[in-house]
Amino acid sequence: MCEYCGCQSLASIDELTREHDEVVRLISHLRPAHRSGDIARMAELARRITTVLVPHTRVEEHGLFPAMAADFPDQIAALEAEHRQVESVLAEAADGVTPADPAWPDRLLESMAMLRDHILKEQDGVFPAALATLGTEEWEAVDKVRAEAGTALPRPAS
Repeated sequence: MCEYCGCQSLASIDELTREHDEVVRLISHLRPAHRSGDIARMAELARRITTVLVPHTRVEEHGLFPAMAADFPDQIAALEAEHRQVESVLAEAADGVTPADPAWPDRLLESMAMLRDHILKEQDGVFPAALATLGTEEWEAVDKVRAEAGTALPRPAS
């Protein structure tokens, strides 16, 4: 994804970006599963996406977004509302459940299309704006939330 502004030089943004990349990779497997009618595979992918998004969303909503909300209240509120929409559809596949609702596969694809757009908004808007506006204390708060939340991804090789 984005690499033009240098925001990935910050470990906090780099980790969020790596999580975005993994989510996009997982989303790419949904359409083939949908075409073949493999709803169980779609549900499995939904659970894997959720595993990546849980700590990711926590870092954004408890670290990054609060630091930016005063300057960008409408944008942050919209992003948080999109988080709730995505979580709602993904939650239907929680706990090993394959949703029985015949509309769920289409709703999942729609939700994931929205999530891809959401990721672009964050990477092309939020992350560069954060780089330009946040100070050391705010970044330390983001890092503290990350330390508490962890990540579902393995650490990159050095």
